[in-house]
Amino acid sequence: MAHLTLDISRVFNFINRNEIISLQKEINSAHQMIIQKTGQGNDFLGWVTLPNEIDENLFKAIQSDAEKIKKIAEIFVVIGIGGSYLGSRAVIEALSDNFNMLKNNAYPKIIYAGHNLSEDYLSELMEVLNNKSYAIVVISKSGTTTEPAVAFRILKNHLEQKYGKTGAKERIIAITDKAKGALKKLATDEGYKTYIVPDNIGGRYSVLTPVGLLPIAVAGFDIRALVGGAVAMQKLVTANTDIDKNPSAMYAATRNALYRNGKQLEIMVNYEPKLYYLTQWWKQLFGESEGKEKKGIYPSGASFTTDLHSMGQYIQEGIRNIFETVLSVDKNYRRLEIPYDKDDLDGLNFLAGKPIDAVNKMAELGTKLAHVEGGVPNISLSIPELNEEYLGQLIYFYEFACALSGYMLGINPFNQRGVEAYKKNMFALLGKPGFEKETEEIKQKIEKNS
Repeated sequence: MAHLTLDISRVFNFINRNEIISLQKEINSAHQMIIQKTGQGNDFLGWVTLPNEIDENLFKAIQSDAEKIKKIAEIFVVIGIGGSYLGSRAVIEALSDNFNMLKNNAYPKIIYAGHNLSEDYLSELMEVLNNKSYAIVVISKSGTTTEPAVAFRILKNHLEQKYGKTGAKERIIAITDKAKGALKKLATDEGYKTYIVPDNIGGRYSVLTPVGLLPIAVAGFDIRALVGGAVAMQKLVTANTDIDKNPSAMYAATRNALYRNGKQLEIMVNYEPKLYYLTQWWKQLFGESEGKEKKGIYPSGASFTTDLHSMGQYIQEGIRNIFETVLSVDKNYRRLEIPYDKDDLDGLNFLAGKPIDAVNKMAELGTKLAHVEGGVPNISLSIPELNEEYLGQLIYFYEFACALSGYMLGINPFNQRGVEAYKKNMFALLGKPGFEKETEEIKQKIEKNS
């Protein structure tokens, strides 16, 4: 099987190759910390060897549950936030028909909840579920994360009213801690089918655990092929530290070299709408992993050519602290040619007979050239086609590169203490028991600034 390819030639107007290669010692050190588990956060490195350790029995169990859900549900609701839903959504959206929700197929439609606190969103979701058969998976190590806990409480109550307590039990799957936490206790007490979130794998690295594999299987995609792609990339990037032979190392070294030359913001660009949620997953992976101790490259995303008509001006001529990583797909599955028009009022007859993808590819190349000329370095990443194997490769490639890059920054890539700041304020404002001191402090802050 071919591998994804990485091209860094369009950064050499801004940094030279020696600046990247000079980081080889740092790559070696970071690589060693990952493989030998000697760096910060090393108790969250289970994802490193995960792909080739997945048991066949797990595949069979997930496929069996996916078939059961297919028989009883028109809709499968994935309840989770951050890494508990972004990885599966990234893969499902990338592999699905763009208009899947409007078409009939043999698999349940996948809908998401617990990733926001919008009353309108949840109310409108309930209106849909009133008239549809559905099942849910709730994903949370603790069971107390506010957004998914609120959504699960509402949907659990709705399921029990709709199907009765026994019927609801058959339609709820919990993916949670193996031994502790509120969700684990509830699942045990109620007799829900459960899968385990491994203790040594954080949420943003969990897409190849049941967290991601179950929803992807319910959507009808080949989870064995997805994991197989990750296994291929795992073998490639764990066995070799050479920047020129290890794409994760090349990506990590190049982005860090750019960062040290004032390029503090990375825009992940795609030219396929199906890759929107892959970009969202990538943003969480790198943002939550690297944004610490006043360090880190800010991860942003853009969908071209759409965003060229909104953000294109800024990218071309704004502050020159940005670089782009463009994710391309070499082969598309459909063909649609531009027709000839006898009046040619739009002046597009020069494109008549060309497939849309050929125009898209030239828009991509033209944009790369323009942005480089405008002062934006460009890293090009491409996969041969959008399928499970190449997405598996891409996921592992990013995960390993993120760990390397984090260690090169001198931070712990696997914690996220900053995420707790908003929660403390929210709980204080809501008057949660045990937060009385924080409630009084935040009231004083509000009064002082009012």
